[in-house]
Amino acid sequence: MVRATGLHPHQCPPLNEPWRTWLLLGGRGSGKTFAGAVWMDVAARFRPGAVIALVGPALHDVREVMVEGEAGIKALAEPGDRPRWEAGRRRLVWANGSTAYAFSAEDPDSLRGPQFHAAWADEFCAWRKPEAVLSNLRFGLRLGPDPRLAVTTTPRPIPALRRLMAEAGTVTDRAATADNAENLSPGYVDHLTDLYGGTRLAAQELEGQVVEGEGALFRIADLKHARGSRPAELDRVIVAVDPPASAHGDACGIVVVGRRERRAFVLADRTVRGLSPGGWAAAVCRAARDFDAQEVAAEANQGGEMVRSVLGQADCPAPVALVHARRSKAARAEPVALLYEQGRVVHCGDFPALEEEMLALGCEGGPSPDRADALVWGVSRLMLEPQGEGPWIRRL
Repeated sequence: MVRATGLHPHQCPPLNEPWRTWLLLGGRGSGKTFAGAVWMDVAARFRPGAVIALVGPALHDVREVMVEGEAGIKALAEPGDRPRWEAGRRRLVWANGSTAYAFSAEDPDSLRGPQFHAAWADEFCAWRKPEAVLSNLRFGLRLGPDPRLAVTTTPRPIPALRRLMAEAGTVTDRAATADNAENLSPGYVDHLTDLYGGTRLAAQELEGQVVEGEGALFRIADLKHARGSRPAELDRVIVAVDPPASAHGDACGIVVVGRRERRAFVLADRTVRGLSPGGWAAAVCRAARDFDAQEVAAEANQGGEMVRSVLGQADCPAPVALVHARRSKAARAEPVALLYEQGRVVHCGDFPALEEEMLALGCEGGPSPDRADALVWGVSRLMLEPQGEGPWIRRL
């Protein structure tokens, strides 16, 4: 039997949405390795005779961290019920016949040939050839009715990670070091926060965020300085919407932005995923009601008539402005990034998923920046006058 673990919410795989890859991005000591070990051990015990792959940066890491470490698989069970490590064959064997084989990310071709029911990949961003290893691993995930992959890593702004996050079937969870403070040395989190708080290093290593890469328009320092409170009164509030490109469940970016004098205030990220047009339109209308918005600004480059129709059918409580992009996402985001540098945009809350997308704007690869696009529309509508080849607007 596995010991009672007392898992945090971020350490549990998704239950309410289908997934092929569970990506857990975590800061140092956030409990991501423990989460991967629990999932792997449960998978092995649930399916007798299961064949599993354990992939780490090197074989040493697989054994010392994933298998025999303090948060590893063997530490989960009572002494008489632990799987045994067979060093000669580099495998972990459970009493029910399930077997987990160790692989090094240093040798992508070692994954050619074997086949698996499940796999756990640790510290993906530390692999030298992440995409070569990942592709070979996935070709081997072909046993059983529902082969799945868990990836646990402290993030780095590498294209391979951004592409992994963007893949269909990938569900991403995040964990900060502070989320697991009760299991760390007293004062550990406070000490490192005092040393590195507000820096790019802290965002990556303590908060588990994918920070800006080469070509990024937004800087982590500017986002850190953007933290603040909502003013008692706002001059204007709008809900900015980046509708999905299709009617089959892509993400719909929904960001609420207000203005007070010469500053913009990001009030909420209400982005939804996997909903029908009627579903995301209802979410937009709820946001407009909740924040007493004076306008809903929705991009209409794709499916303009659909946007008009679904928002009308949802009984939108605010006037709707359809906005059309005539420049690239990066070009439209540049003046908004300048406002952040000037300290004229305030985030009234924690929006890690939104900020992660902002830090990826201008970089190669990565998921579609639905939240960031909505933010750019909202801030632009409130703070910038249309000029030259900027967006043009049509009201409903």
